[in-house]
Amino acid sequence: MIWMFERAAAKSSNVKQRQFWQHHNQPIELWSAEVIEQKADYIHNNPVEAGFVNEPHHWKYSSAADYAGEKGLLEIDYL
Repeated sequence: MIWMFERAAAKSSNVKQRQFWQHHNQPIELWSAEVIEQKADYIHNNPVEAGFVNEPHHWKYSSAADYAGEKGLLEIDYL
């Protein structure tokens, strides 16, 4: 998985080895339960869109497993 961070760093002029956070992210106000659910679905589907897994809950580091009735790596509090 380190290759992903190295690839991201190669695209940035001010990062020499690995980049974890995106520099262009913008805050989004989560003003309702519907918006929170929409954003969680978007985040859960990112590994699927990237082609890493076939289902969101298959991604080891995602809370999608918890939302699918399985047990994820961390305990989460549902909103």
